Amino acid sequence: MRELRLGDIIDDFCVKCRRITNHAIVSLLNGAAAKVRCRTCYNDHDFRNEIAPPTKKELLKQKELYAAVLAGVAPAEPAPVEETPVEAAAEPTKKKKAKG
Repeated sequence: MRELRLGDIIDDFCVKCRRITNHAIVSLLNGAAAKVRCRTCYNDHDFRNEIAPPTKKELLKQKELYAAVLAGVAPAEPAPVEETPVEAAAEPTKKKKAKG
């Protein structure tokens, strides 16, 4: 495969059109497409490697699975905190200015 150049046409997922469409490369980073412009709606966005974002249904399922895992884990007891006495010498003292 040849090296990508600005203006080349590649396929990517457009979040505005919600489908994979032709895109023109707008910017490159280390030889890979960084930003692209949809040739259907002319929306600029980051290159997504033709991967659609998860649907709300998938996100809700992940949230439910995460809650189920957390419910099965026993809550950890906090570690005991040792109290250290506050030394009077550590506190800054204020000196009175002599009026002169």
